[in-house]
Amino acid sequence: MGISHQVGSRPLCAGRQARPFATTGRRVGCRQASRIHAKNEKLMWEALREAHDEEMERDPTVLVIGEDVGHYGGSYKVTYDLYKKYGDKRLLDTPICENGFMGMGIGAAMTGLRPIVEGMNMGFLLLAFNQISNNAGMLHYTSGGQFKVPMVIRGPGGVGRQLGAEHSQRLESYFQSIPGVQLVACSTVANAKALLKSAIRSDNPIIFFEHVLLYNVKGETIDGYCQPLERAELVEEGSDVTILTYSRMRYTVLSATQELKKQGINAEVIDLISLKPFDMETISKSVKKTRKVLIVEECMKTGGIGASLSAVISESLFDDLDHQVMRLSSQDVPTAYAFELEASTIVQPEQVTATVQKMLGQTAAVV
Repeated sequence: MGISHQVGSRPLCAGRQARPFATTGRRVGCRQASRIHAKNEKLMWEALREAHDEEMERDPTVLVIGEDVGHYGGSYKVTYDLYKKYGDKRLLDTPICENGFMGMGIGAAMTGLRPIVEGMNMGFLLLAFNQISNNAGMLHYTSGGQFKVPMVIRGPGGVGRQLGAEHSQRLESYFQSIPGVQLVACSTVANAKALLKSAIRSDNPIIFFEHVLLYNVKGETIDGYCQPLERAELVEEGSDVTILTYSRMRYTVLSATQELKKQGINAEVIDLISLKPFDMETISKSVKKTRKVLIVEECMKTGGIGASLSAVISESLFDDLDHQVMRLSSQDVPTAYAFELEASTIVQPEQVTATVQKMLGQTAAVV
């Protein structure tokens, strides 16, 4: 049983695993990207807002619940002015009570609506951990399949710029062990919009991670496109080493690979997108080609996404590896407020470059 198997504030500058998840995102009623030509450049927060607008217009059961999501427009303006079009009941401002409005969202999902619950900061959702884990993730199973929980839990997270420890949480490591909950992390303007549209249409509870420093990233979107939720994205092809990453670290890795290219090193870069379940088909194909893996994440090293992914790769692809799986993660300390100390706790491009050089047996600077 388990989870449903149906298809279908301000902006800041050992083979394929069995998947107990719906295949939502692969066929969700959206037109294929190859058939769509209208492209528009915008900021990520605008793309996310557009996804909300399009899905709320398409489906009257979609609504938004959270603190300041209505008249204020959300902490990073993702729902800016949507209340004027859809009214206060579909852009529902709540008290500062995360466990209360999360429970309300779950109840709404059980009774036929498709709520998008915004956490003003993802770190605040620790106050709703019981509702997310014991209700959202388990109700489809514990009800014997009588209830589905089609909801999206989204909001800003990650290490910002001097936001302090409590506002710099990376909750993907907290939520990855919850049965029945799917984790997705966007990283570009294009995939932010396309993934959110797919998540809203999914019959599964989706935790949708947006990095606080990516809201002002510029890029193009493809009108009408829904991106598969469980597919990783091949960002750069290469043959020397596979670098697996996600969210903001995508840009840290790409900065490093530019330097590596000058040294004649061609890294294959894969954006995981789906943090649970992992797209082992895409990962396996790359690992069998390069035979070396480096995982780069902003999550903590202890118990993080990288730890789980490293274990899966070592267990299922051991014979295809010529080097132990390497990980670069944030330091296991509270994130400092001071800029220099904050930067020292997270992975920098030079560390990626040095680690790849070391893996390939070349001279590397101290990491």
